[in-house]
This record gives sequence, C-alpha cells and structure tokens, in this order.
Amino acid sequence: MRDYDEITSFLGEWGPFQRTIFILLSLSTIPNGYGGTSMVFLSDTPHHHCSLPYLNSTGSNRSQALPLEEVNGQLDYSRCTRYTRLNSTEAQFSNETERCLDGWDYSTEQYISTITTEWNLVCGDAWKVPFSVSVFFMGVLTGSFVTGHLSDRFGRKSLFFLTMAVQTIFSLIQVVSVSWEMLVILFFFNGMGQMSNYITALILGNELLGESSRLAFSTVGMCLFYALGYAVLPLCAYFIRSWRILLLVLTLPGFLYIPLWWFIPESPRWLLAQGRLKEAEDIVRVAAKKNGVRPPRVIFREEDSTKLMENDTDHPKRSYTYLDLVRTSKMRNITIINAITWFSVTMSYYGLSLSTPNMSGDAYLNCLLSAVMELVAYIGTWLLLKVASRRAINSSTLLIGGTVLLLIQMVPEKFSSFNVSLAMVGKLGVTAAISVMYISTMELYPTVVRGMGVGICSVSCKIGGIISPFLAFMGTHNKALPYIVMGLLMLAVGLLSLLLPETRGIALPEDLSQVQPLNCCCYRGEPAAEPEAFKEDQLPAEEGNVQMKE
Repeated sequence: MRDYDEITSFLGEWGPFQRTIFILLSLSTIPNGYGGTSMVFLSDTPHHHCSLPYLNSTGSNRSQALPLEEVNGQLDYSRCTRYTRLNSTEAQFSNETERCLDGWDYSTEQYISTITTEWNLVCGDAWKVPFSVSVFFMGVLTGSFVTGHLSDRFGRKSLFFLTMAVQTIFSLIQVVSVSWEMLVILFFFNGMGQMSNYITALILGNELLGESSRLAFSTVGMCLFYALGYAVLPLCAYFIRSWRILLLVLTLPGFLYIPLWWFIPESPRWLLAQGRLKEAEDIVRVAAKKNGVRPPRVIFREEDSTKLMENDTDHPKRSYTYLDLVRTSKMRNITIINAITWFSVTMSYYGLSLSTPNMSGDAYLNCLLSAVMELVAYIGTWLLLKVASRRAINSSTLLIGGTVLLLIQMVPEKFSSFNVSLAMVGKLGVTAAISVMYISTMELYPTVVRGMGVGICSVSCKIGGIISPFLAFMGTHNKALPYIVMGLLMLAVGLLSLLLPETRGIALPEDLSQVQPLNCCCYRGEPAAEPEAFKEDQLPAEEGNVQMKE
C-alpha cells in the first residue's frame, strides 16, 4: 500500500482543517482534567466531632463531653469518640469513652456539604472516601482494556462521542445519588468513559493530523487542555461549596461537545481499513476544500483499501504474545523497569494531586498552583525534548522532585508557604517525567510488540492510580508520611531510569533483534548470545502501528 501521508500530502501540514481538528480534540480533554481530581473537593472531610444533643439541656460544655487527641502534632477534640454520660439529666461524665452514637457535627466554615458529610464517611467509614476514588481508577483501568478493540471495530468517531456521552450522563446521574454505593458504582462507569474518551481522541488526532503536527498534539495539545481542565476545578469549587451543585456545574459542559459531531470526521485511515474507500475519499476532499487546495481526481485506489484488509499469505507473519516482552533478557529488563516506573510515577502524580487539601494554606489556591505547575511542566518538557536526551530529562526531573518532597518533613510547620512550594516543585518534576515517559516507552519497544508493551505499562499506571487515593488518605493522620513515600519512590525510579537506553535521534526498532541493551556496565561490549531457540536476530520483523495510551 502507498504511504497514507504521502497520498494526502497535498492537504498541507497546518491548514484550517488541521487547526480545527487540533483545537476541537484538545478541547475534549478539559473534562478529563477534573474528572478524578474533583473528589478533592466533592469528598473533602471538614472539621467534625461527635454530635452532643444534650449539651444545652444540661448546661455542660464541649470540653467536658469530648476527650482531646493529637492530630498532626496539635491537640484537638476527638473526632470519633466522646465521654460516656453518668446521668441523663446532669452534666456528669465518666472517664470512659464511647462511639458517636448520635452522629457528627460538621463545620460549615468551608463547605455546605460534601459526600463525606452527607453519608458520614468518617471514623470507621473513613476508608470509603479514598475507596471512592480508587473505584474511579478501576473504571479507568477497564476503559484502557476495551477502548482499542472497540475503536478498531466500530470506528474512532463513534466511540469518541459515545464515551463522551457516557461520562456526561453518568456524572449527571451521580448528582442525584441517594446513597454512597450508588455514587461509587456510577463513578466506575464515569472513569471508564473518561479513559476511553481520552484514548480515542488521541488515536483520532494522530490519524487525522499530519506527521509534523502529531507530536505537538500528543504532548502539548492534549496535555495542556487537560491541565486547563484541572485549573478550572478549584475556581469552580471556590464559588460552589455544595457537592451536588459543584458536580452538576462540572458535568454540564459535556453537552457543549454535541455540535462537534458535525466538525470532527471519522478517520480516513480506519475507513480504508474497513474497505469504505468512497467515505474516506469524501472526508479528504472536504478537508482539501477547507484548506483551499485542489485534490487530485483520484485520491485513493482500490488497492490501497484492499491491501489493508487482506492477509499477506505469501509471507506468513510470526504471531507475537505478551511472553515476548519477557522472553529475552533485553526485553525483560526494559519491560520490568518501565512497569515499575509507570506505577511509581503515576501513584506519585495522583498522590500529590489528591493531597492538596492536606497541604498547609488554602486548599483552593494549592489546587490551582498544582494545575499551573502542570501547565509549566508540559510546555517546558516539550521544549526540552527538542534539545535534550529523554533519559536525562526523565531522570533529572524525578531526582529533583523526589529530593524536594523528602525535604518537606524537615521544614518547620510555621514555614507553611515554603512547604507548599516544595510540594509544587515535586509536582512539576513528576508531571514532566510523565510527559517524557509516554514518548520514551514507545520508542524503546519494537514495532512488533509496541502495542503490548505500552499496554502493560498502562496497566501498571492504572494500578498506581488505584492505590494513590490511600496514599493521600495517609496525610489526614500524618502530613509528612505521603511525601516521604512519594519522595523515596521518585528517587528510586529516577535512578532506575538511568539504566534505560537513550532513544533520541535513534530510529524506532522494528523487531526484537533491534532492542537496545540497558545502559550499564553489564552490557558493555557485545552482548552474550541468546540460546538457539530464542535468538533475537532470527525473529522476523512485523510492521504495525501503535497509539499512545493515557
């Protein structure tokens, strides 16, 4: 088959058609930016203590009825216990304590309501708050499994708008949830829709845009608008203190994407692969009209579509499996290091994002600063990738970020602004590392197993996301502990990433024989020969394409 980019080169690289696709698909990621992190405000736990309905009737005060306990180094009234009353008509209490039998009283200084105050997700049920976010990431994990298959079968455009509808509709139903269980189940489908929407937008953009625009779309376009959505969250939450109204406001923009159906076309590449040659050609002709260029009389030939659909029986291809990711030493080392890196970096990224209420100072300002750090990281990384090596950027940002996070525990509480600044530098480092991680991972795996390699890393990434809410939850008991854990993880994977080979300026590997060895003394000189049954230079090459996954 003729090269698709060569066939459609008459369109140009950056005309009105390409700019429209770039902007509209990037705009679609704004809801993804506040999807999971919205729980920072929706489920925040305000100051609370046991309800004491008898105080006014007995003339007792709160200090007589509530024991004191240490919370983050300061004495405060107990949140989960109260003193047992000796007499139901007098203000007499024993030294024994009991659970909050009459419920809790919550401070309304910051919030009118959250899901925590609505369903009393405190004390023995406090685990339900981080678990709610974990269920969202379980949905994200499920979405990452099914999206590729569904988009290949039913088309990019159809799945793109279907998943946008899923995340909007299920978020809207969440607004009227009557129980925590109902909210969590809906949150799962919300996460599945958001992940599928992001991946499909990424695939559609890469297949509609020209070669020179794809890197900018994948790193700057999608990521910047994702960060912009994250920045919208604290601005909305600052003015809306009721969780149901806040969720409604964050959901309604989803309906604004309905008109995009008439502006975003199906992928001509996918249509060709399905044998729908006329539809593919019609889309390219419309694009040519928008760009003000005259298309050739015949754009696609029958053979362009036929060769995509038929199997090459004259040259049987070897079938690769996930076992090929660990069959040889070089592939095994790359797979293990990448999986560990994706898991640790993602857990640290979401751990920092979800920890903004635990930081000193204003929670809304901290969340906004965190979003600004992402914007800076994406732009800075995009510029650095043009001049510096992948390995140097990835390792240095992780090492710097991990170091500053470990320094937080050494700064006195009275220097709260400095503590927040260190946390933001850590967020900058881990976000920059994520930007490089997607590109370098795709460049490390050969074409024949690239999809499976990125898929394994994506699964590790989502598992890290599932665990991250509990990492942030630890901060409610000890503010320094999450930063210590995240700092150590970032330092460890920062050093580990130094072992990965450099990929900048090196042609993408096509088969297993072209995989680079690790960058360590163990692999200097000629690598030892593999056993005869697994000799990499005897493995046949196979052409293929892969799309990045979130």
